[in-house]
Amino acid sequence: MTTPLPQARHLQSAQRAPRPERELRQRYDAVRSHSLGLAAPLSAEDMGAQSMPDASPTKWHLGHTTWFFETFLLIPHLAGYQCFDESFGYLFNSYYEAVGPRQPRPQRGLMTRPALSEVQAYRAHVDAHMQALLSQQLAEPERALVELGLNHEQQHQELILMDILHLFSCSALKPAYDPAWPRDAGGRAGRMRHHTGALVEIGHEGEQFAFDNEGPRHKAYLAPFEISDRLVTNGQWLAFIGAGGYRQAAHWLSDGWATVQAKGWEAPGYWQRVPEHPEHLAEGWLAMTLRGLEPLDLAAPVTHLSYFEASAYASWAEARLPSEAEWEVAARAGWLEQTDDVAWQWTQTAYSAYPGFKTAKGAVGEYNGKFMCNQFVLRGGCQFTPAGHSRHTYRNFFPADARWARSGLRLARDGRANALQSVPTPAAATDPLAGFRQDVLAGLSTTPKALSPKYFYDARGSRLFEDICCLPEYYPTRAEAGLLQRIAPALAALIPEGAALVEFGSGASEKTRLLLDAAPQLGAYVPVDISEDALERASQALRLSYPRLEVAPLTGDFTQPLSLPSAARERPRVGFFPGSTLGNFVEEDAIAFMRAARQSLGRNACFIVGVDMLKPVSLLEAAYNDRQGVTAEFNKNLLARINRELGANFDLDAFDHQARWNPEHERIEMHLVARTAQRVTLAGRTFTFAEGESLHSENSHKFSVARLSELAARAGWKVSEHWLSEAPQVGMFCLR
Repeated sequence: MTTPLPQARHLQSAQRAPRPERELRQRYDAVRSHSLGLAAPLSAEDMGAQSMPDASPTKWHLGHTTWFFETFLLIPHLAGYQCFDESFGYLFNSYYEAVGPRQPRPQRGLMTRPALSEVQAYRAHVDAHMQALLSQQLAEPERALVELGLNHEQQHQELILMDILHLFSCSALKPAYDPAWPRDAGGRAGRMRHHTGALVEIGHEGEQFAFDNEGPRHKAYLAPFEISDRLVTNGQWLAFIGAGGYRQAAHWLSDGWATVQAKGWEAPGYWQRVPEHPEHLAEGWLAMTLRGLEPLDLAAPVTHLSYFEASAYASWAEARLPSEAEWEVAARAGWLEQTDDVAWQWTQTAYSAYPGFKTAKGAVGEYNGKFMCNQFVLRGGCQFTPAGHSRHTYRNFFPADARWARSGLRLARDGRANALQSVPTPAAATDPLAGFRQDVLAGLSTTPKALSPKYFYDARGSRLFEDICCLPEYYPTRAEAGLLQRIAPALAALIPEGAALVEFGSGASEKTRLLLDAAPQLGAYVPVDISEDALERASQALRLSYPRLEVAPLTGDFTQPLSLPSAARERPRVGFFPGSTLGNFVEEDAIAFMRAARQSLGRNACFIVGVDMLKPVSLLEAAYNDRQGVTAEFNKNLLARINRELGANFDLDAFDHQARWNPEHERIEMHLVARTAQRVTLAGRTFTFAEGESLHSENSHKFSVARLSELAARAGWKVSEHWLSEAPQVGMFCLR
């Protein structure tokens, strides 16, 4: 961002995928328009005020991001360009010593001139000339600067919200920026996930954009550790306060305790005590948010913590903060929830250069490296982070006492030999069934018991599902195949020349042939499936049918970010997810999957997703309770697989298949219901089932257009086109 102070997340351009000029112009427009959209709810007075030296007025953010494009692109690279106002170089420079002197940071709020209208005119002037520049054939260094400028502006979009929240918190009126601003979702407490330790690689690699401090990619040694899959909540933080956390020095770093004493902290930033209420009770606290001042939500993650506070809480909880290498490895493995949509997460890692890091020459070399002192690394992203801006290698950094940023924490511990929540190390997993076993043990330990539907699809399960698709009651396959046949030319028009089609959960790849036939320009097909047997059979058949198409199957869990094969890395990518499988996820997991797909596919990809639409319950229940009992056999095969591969002793005849509509969640649920009380053993543990107790095996959510669009937006996608079939209705959506 703009200074070595906490929000200064300025890094510098590193690697960037080639972007056609038209797409670059479109992205420029979208990013610049979003900044104006964030400023729209604010008055001119709001945008001119500065609430503290670490914050900046919104008007300054709008001017500074514009100055960046003018200074580093228009002046040196657009012939005949005339500066809008020479004095703006002084007013809107942030910290670039090589560019010249600048307005002192703490005095940005004194800039009553230029007026807001003049800053807006400045933006319009620069935008018009940037469009002229972007219409030309740019050399690679200039294209890299444009990409850097856009990511730089996205950083300031986050700062606009952070700074305006601090400003409004200082007001006696406690105004709302947006009364409808989304709330952080609550949920269960975090569970520790165990990593066995290994020599790992961290840091950015690949063709997508990254700031320079995210690389070079390098090796790091990790001792065994545990990390929480969720963030610490407000309710958990209240327990810390109630235990005298802010009044006892034992858990605080020396500088942290001195800061608490000097600043009088007694709760996280933006918490406000209600008079005459005990401090440890939820009703004793309010919290300032972009919705205004409101009662504290105990289930929501705690935010606006300093490093000092996060470290003290971790010590009190007999844990610690994770290192940034631990965080990145766990995030890449898909173990972590709430990675980039709630709060940036403090790590115990001091902000410094990776081995081999070098600053670039020239003024933009000041973007990052000179701030590698007296700050700590945060990972992930937050609710204010623009969609698509975060990634697992992103290194944010702030001083230890900063807490106006939206920062929280997840806990970590040194590894223990008797850890119960064990997950195999991805790089050194010698037991291919360890993940399956761990998921089943976790599912049988929850209340109510539940298993992941991804384990339905062993070789027999895949064949049974193919049989289900042919049943007269099961409409989704026929309806979607008919829809695909009708819209195949429209879908093919979305696919660039030589692109790679990446299909998530490909199965037999039967419906894919409709798209392959319609899009001969495809250069590669990457089917991804958890069933190696089904994947190999389908790939062999496709190679025979499409000899010119490079078929590169990938065995793995498609719900996690993927390392795509070389056949797809240098090509434009199109994701394909038909079959209504998105409906199998609960809301949080559906969003997480779409985020993972966005990361796997990369920027500029499109993602074609098929879903089942809402329809009469009688039709839905008949489709999942077929008269031939094939769906029941498919459901019970999950237990047969657990017996065969994990050595359990489920009695398949002691369970009944049941499918029923859940109106609250708008989904069909599949269950295996125990006929009698029984005991099941697995991996040395015993699980009891009461008579009538259910093992929840699958969800199948049904969608409206509005609902799918909302989920996609929360995952960083936007619906650009959609098509619906005739009744019984299914839908196909193109996300960008």
